[in-house]
Amino acid sequence: MSHVAFVPLTGFRLREQEMAALGMSLPGLGARATAVGQLPALGLLTLAGGLPDDWSCSYHPVDIVSAERINEIVATRPDLVAVSALTASVQEAYELSRRLRQEGITTIIGGLHATTSPAEASQHFDCVVTGNAESIWPTILADHDRGELRPIYKAADTPGSHQRFSEPDKWPLPRFDLLGDRPHRFTLQTQKGCPFACEFCGASRLLGRFTEKPAARIRDELAAITAIRRRPLIELADDNTFAGSRSSDELLQALSDSGARWFTEADWRIGERPDVLQRLAESGCLQVLMGIESIVFRYPGMGQKQSELARIVDAVEAIQSAGVAVNACFIVGADGETRESIDRLVDFIERSPFAEVQLTLQTPFPGTALYQRLQRSGRLIDNRDWSFYTLFDVTYQPDQMTVEELEAGFRSAVSRVFNNAACDRRAAIRDEIWSRGFSKKGSATCPS
Repeated sequence: MSHVAFVPLTGFRLREQEMAALGMSLPGLGARATAVGQLPALGLLTLAGGLPDDWSCSYHPVDIVSAERINEIVATRPDLVAVSALTASVQEAYELSRRLRQEGITTIIGGLHATTSPAEASQHFDCVVTGNAESIWPTILADHDRGELRPIYKAADTPGSHQRFSEPDKWPLPRFDLLGDRPHRFTLQTQKGCPFACEFCGASRLLGRFTEKPAARIRDELAAITAIRRRPLIELADDNTFAGSRSSDELLQALSDSGARWFTEADWRIGERPDVLQRLAESGCLQVLMGIESIVFRYPGMGQKQSELARIVDAVEAIQSAGVAVNACFIVGADGETRESIDRLVDFIERSPFAEVQLTLQTPFPGTALYQRLQRSGRLIDNRDWSFYTLFDVTYQPDQMTVEELEAGFRSAVSRVFNNAACDRRAAIRDEIWSRGFSKKGSATCPS
């Protein structure tokens, strides 16, 4: 029997030292960073669910590439090690692969960064998969067994591929059991991609076409999760859960029946959709992550989610009145940004009704229209490698400020938005919202 070790690069990363120190000193920021770092790697768990019967597997999250972690992986005697990494951690993945290959182990990488930079990744891995790997996974394993593994595979339903795959193959049941007693929360995907193509977003189109998972398969996955934990906390790994054409009723009913408490990402328009709004809290939804993006720049590709700020705030208040907290997400550093506009944003946040807030720096991830635009204009910083692409480090030349001015302005904004008083204010808002939400759900149990 052949064995594959699945290795996600996990954890939260910062390069700019003052920002790193600030993040450590702000409990509100640190708590979210910890939560994100603990999310299971759903892509690899899904590949594990697509293994044929003559393959075994193991799961090894790696925060820091160390001799101890490498020895743990090698001890499983893997025939293949499948790695996932984001742009900020991909150079660590390259080092991991180098050390595993020294042990004679075949390595493979997939995901967003590998999809956008396959030639680069193939210099460090034996095999690179672009796009959603589920569709090509059986072929890769068969080629490996024959000793005919190719250096690059292009998955079905990606640009330039003529392959298509059947509905059952599209949604393998993830191996949540591989997580053991690790997860405080689970991840579940109800769709792939997003119908919009925001300039800064790499997730919406790069891995393939926008598709929605059938309700029956969602129920199967919820059953697998609740078999492990009776009332799980689930973060939907969707880019915009309610943006497609499917009926919301089946999805919300499946989530409600599971008894799960859940988070997701969606745009503000659900605040104007009674079909979603009336059932959101009672289905177990605690919070919606909502990209408001920038108050100084209208990003291309945002489609119908683009609107005036007042209308968005009205929608947020409708969602929160229905018992669901909103985490309003803002991007700092877009074209037109100045220190004054950053201060205006923080002033707005300080008087806003948002139950939670996320601030990140504009980050031109490879493969995005934003990256291509900044690269054409010569604004990418040459001496800042992929490890700076963290969402909290500046990687380009702003158009209205120096790099140092943007870094200082962002640190100031983070200090104000995530200080103890601001976090306490939002915590009080969340408690009041959730008290309404749990009354709709018919439960007095608060989220943990």
